[in-house]
Amino acid sequence: MNDAPVYLPALESAGSRRSENWSTPRRITVIALVAAVQIALIFVFGEKQAIHPRAALHVPTLKLADNTGEQIALNDPTLFVLPNPKDFASAVWLNRETQAPPIFRWTESPRWLPLNTNSLGGVFGDFMKYSFSAGHAFDYKPEAIFTAPTLPVLSAPIRNSTMLTTGELAQRQLPNSISLTNWPYAEVLAPCVVQILVDPAGNVVSSVLLKSSNYKNADDKALELASTQRFTPSTHLTFGRIIINWQTMPPIPNP
Repeated sequence: MNDAPVYLPALESAGSRRSENWSTPRRITVIALVAAVQIALIFVFGEKQAIHPRAALHVPTLKLADNTGEQIALNDPTLFVLPNPKDFASAVWLNRETQAPPIFRWTESPRWLPLNTNSLGGVFGDFMKYSFSAGHAFDYKPEAIFTAPTLPVLSAPIRNSTMLTTGELAQRQLPNSISLTNWPYAEVLAPCVVQILVDPAGNVVSSVLLKSSNYKNADDKALELASTQRFTPSTHLTFGRIIINWQTMPPIPNP
């Protein structure tokens, strides 16, 4: 026998002609339909179902006996001593009728007072009959006239500034008097405190400002006065403080 392949030109030409009839859009449509069918099958058959446990049948159970059992009640030593709801007397003392106590509080039903229609408006008529009209008001007392007394305005006396010595320095006097001037300043000045050291001869060796008066010119003047003072002689050095109470006066306005 001849094993050579048989060439069928008619069949080959038909298959090639059939493959040429499939265009590109047609192929894409077929592929999309197949993919959609596969995805739908996955969602239909791929859903997970919940596992439901089987109900257990013919399982042995354990039940606790309560006090109502007759056999357990026989083991109670107080069965014939204490009252029992199942004895012969329970039908009497459990089903007795309850009597309501008597009520001693009694309230009379309301009784309305009779209305006299003939006297309606009588009180208002009497008021209008014996009362004065608002248009005839009598003024028996005239209004008071208030007068204000005129008092002279006195100016406050002008005080001079003062100086005070404290501590051991108060025992050593100043031979000469000191005259202090007032400062033209609109505010009140605080006391100025200066600490000084005096030698045995009476001269001021050191002066330190301890408390300011919040005004620089007054502080400088206080240090100057404290440094130039001369006290009475003594046998030792003396510490002390000078307190100057500055007085102020109204400042002179500029022309």
